[in-house]
Amino acid sequence: MQAIVMKSLGGPEVLQLADTPAPELPRAHKMITVRSAGVNFSDIHVRTGTYLGETPLPWIPGNEVLGEDETGRRVVALTRGGGYAQQTAAHRATMWPVPDEVSDDQALALTLQGTTAYHLLHTVLSVTASDTVVVSAAAGGVGSLAVQLAARTGARVVALASTPERRALALDLGATAAADSTADDLTTAVTDAAGGPVTAVLEMGGGRVHEQLLAALAPRGRMAVYGYAGEAAPAPSSGRLLLERSLTVSGFWLPSLYPVRGALQTSMNVLFKAVTAGTLRTLTTHTWPLAQAADAHRALESRTVKGKAILRVDS
Repeated sequence: MQAIVMKSLGGPEVLQLADTPAPELPRAHKMITVRSAGVNFSDIHVRTGTYLGETPLPWIPGNEVLGEDETGRRVVALTRGGGYAQQTAAHRATMWPVPDEVSDDQALALTLQGTTAYHLLHTVLSVTASDTVVVSAAAGGVGSLAVQLAARTGARVVALASTPERRALALDLGATAAADSTADDLTTAVTDAAGGPVTAVLEMGGGRVHEQLLAALAPRGRMAVYGYAGEAAPAPSSGRLLLERSLTVSGFWLPSLYPVRGALQTSMNVLFKAVTAGTLRTLTTHTWPLAQAADAHRALESRTVKGKAILRVDS
């Protein structure tokens, strides 16, 4: 089969199309013939050696696929690598049939990014209608879904995005207010947009962004940290500020839920039903053929992608 194989860590150029044997099928796994694979920031961390999990080389990246299982059913799945390939093995606990009413691209947008947004809001932060929630990268894959899911709870949503166009998109998706994520004083930008301190934050910028969003939290506020798209990992939170305001900072990594019985099934059911009902919108996708995986990574790193980045494996 053909796959994108990394033989070393580094820039997008390490993503090379190659012929490779089909994957082995471990216990409780099923083989998927891949139609398309999601491209996510976690894949960039894998490529550069900054991912939370270990990356043995050579490695086929990609943790999210859509295709057909051995019975011909259309399915989506979360994997631990191996997604940028014509075939991959997925554990049956992280594989779901796709309803007929949901398109391929919609399903793929929900699988990693949708479940991440859902569990950040409901499992980690327990957001309710009484909250004012800050959503980072609000025009991106996770952020655009988180804006809508938070608004569905009745919470006020402050969307962070880097351009007027992206902020307008977030407002169209249901955000109450929007702020410039590139502002020098992000704390003031957020509290001005919110009309005061906020109660919950979804944070994935790291470094300065992490500290300034922490300072925007009201007493007993909560922050969920789920990545660091910038160069710096999340800085240690100010212990004094945590104590003074009784703040909670929680980390979240989606694979930690893979073994939790029913957790991902619940979120996928909710997401599929919302898309089918028309109450949750996935953004326009950006697609590349499998051989151009390096171009997809460059686009994601340059922040030119709104919504879902996808590799067409069967093109």
